[in-house]
Amino acid sequence: NATVTELTFFSNHIGAVGAQHIAEAFKVNVAVTQLGLTVNFIGAVGVQHIAEALKVNATVTELDLSRNDVGDVGAQHIAEALKVNAVVTKLDLTYNNIGAVGAQHIA
Repeated sequence: NATVTELTFFSNHIGAVGAQHIAEAFKVNVAVTQLGLTVNFIGAVGVQHIAEALKVNATVTELDLSRNDVGDVGAQHIAEALKVNAVVTKLDLTYNNIGAVGAQHIA
């Protein structure tokens, strides 16, 4: 679909497997600019899939990963993706158990 620009999966408990499927779709996405994945129990493994998609996606500018317990490891995955992704301008990692180590990666 080339007309949907915002996609939100709020509190659907998709987990890491669901995140993997979404990530695969976003590797070829050319329309969605806002992706909301709040409260989906994605964890570090699911965020790793999302991060891999961000490395090749040139469309998503806003990403909400709040309340997914991504932790320091997940923060590191996102940080690595942001090194090569030049389009994400808004990222929400609220309530993800990210400590000093994860914050250091993001910074």
